[in-house]
Amino acid sequence: MADQGIAAQDVTALDRLAYMSTRAMGALTFKPSRGPVKHMPTAIELSSLVEQARQAVTGSMTDDEHVNAALRSIIDVGTSAGGARAKAVIALHPQTDEIRSGQLDAPDGFEHWLLKFDGMGTDQELGTTQNYGRIEYAYHLMARTAGLRMTECRLFKENGRAHFMSKRFDRAGKSSRHHMQTLCAMAHVDFKKKGTNAYSQLFNTIGQLGLPYEDLEEAFRRMVFNVMGRNCDDHTKNFSFLLRQGSAAWELAPAYDVTFAHNPNGEWTHQHLMSVNGKFKDFEVNDMLAEAQRFGVGTAKRVIEEVRAAVLLWPAFAQQADIPEAQMAQIQALLCPLR
Repeated sequence: MADQGIAAQDVTALDRLAYMSTRAMGALTFKPSRGPVKHMPTAIELSSLVEQARQAVTGSMTDDEHVNAALRSIIDVGTSAGGARAKAVIALHPQTDEIRSGQLDAPDGFEHWLLKFDGMGTDQELGTTQNYGRIEYAYHLMARTAGLRMTECRLFKENGRAHFMSKRFDRAGKSSRHHMQTLCAMAHVDFKKKGTNAYSQLFNTIGQLGLPYEDLEEAFRRMVFNVMGRNCDDHTKNFSFLLRQGSAAWELAPAYDVTFAHNPNGEWTHQHLMSVNGKFKDFEVNDMLAEAQRFGVGTAKRVIEEVRAAVLLWPAFAQQADIPEAQMAQIQALLCPLR
């Protein structure tokens, strides 16, 4: 919009919707869109895009023309997925590993995926982003072993980097879209207000939507995993609900953003962002069981044991993801497999 002489303070809600057009997560699209319409996504050279994203994030672009060209490339594949980490919405051909922009309908043979860039410099909260992709992939393996429902995930490796990829659950086939709402939206809460949100909000929303017991147990399992795995970035935008195309009933969406996120000196991740039994840290098994009793999770003890067994296997998952031993040990020392 700056190219069109529109100042940032003059951008309206309608301008934002016009920009989102078909880019939005979930099923909603917004028309008319501004500018020319692209009908076919073009191939992407990932290593070049990663370098452009890294330079944009760190402010190391050399000139305005370079900045504008790079940002246009990044905007063409990202910016609509949300979250703190730089990412791209892509179409992936699973047989050839060819990547194209995922902002439009997927071409024949392609699937909709989300790619998070690895090696983007330093995160203000968690430090270096080197091996972020490998860590999240190891956590994906650990979460699946713990019984969490997740979509297919993989690593895309290039130039010594490993970018974490997850198959999108708000898309099916070439162009089918499913509605998606976060817990933040469903419960009308402010995820930025620290110390005010709780896992009870997730359980209550599941009850209000009339979801089956399996979804309640799944939500409880995610709470236990986040506590034991030290995923303190467990805010209300990191839980979502799906309304599939053609369905009249909501369901709990697969787990996402499941990774190590704990910094004892951090502003946001020194403790959890959603409370368990009124506590944001220093949990005990009894805190998990108290939540289970309050919301009728009769299988709580079995779930806790299954999650604990998976978390204790962290070194094996880290090795499978090729995480350096020192980094693996650093994370292991901070895990919390409640006894």
